[in-house]
Amino acid sequence: MLTRIRNAHLAKHQMVQVPATKITRNIVKVLREEGFILEFKEVEDKLNSYILISLKYKERNKQPLITALKRISRPGLRVYANHKDLPKVLGGIGIAIISTSRGVMTDRQARNNGLGGEVLCYIW
Repeated sequence: MLTRIRNAHLAKHQMVQVPATKITRNIVKVLREEGFILEFKEVEDKLNSYILISLKYKERNKQPLITALKRISRPGLRVYANHKDLPKVLGGIGIAIISTSRGVMTDRQARNNGLGGEVLCYIW
């Protein structure tokens, strides 16, 4: 999903389509709450379902609002952090998306709730 969003931004697309899973739904909700995307809509076909994401750009010269997406935890190397060691992306300018026992949330929310978990990605 992160690679599709990154490629769509590079090609200056307005919409991107990603497969709908529980984790992608939760990540897209966090991105909308943080203002990185405009909106999203879930569409179901007969065989599969997917999410349409409306991307957000800066007004003047259509620069993407998301400068970089970096996947941290991957199937070959899972990265976990407790609430004391949660990363601050670019000194708090960016966000880290964390999968906790209470759902997917940003690093700030997890730190405030005293939760640790799997560090999924960095976005700035």
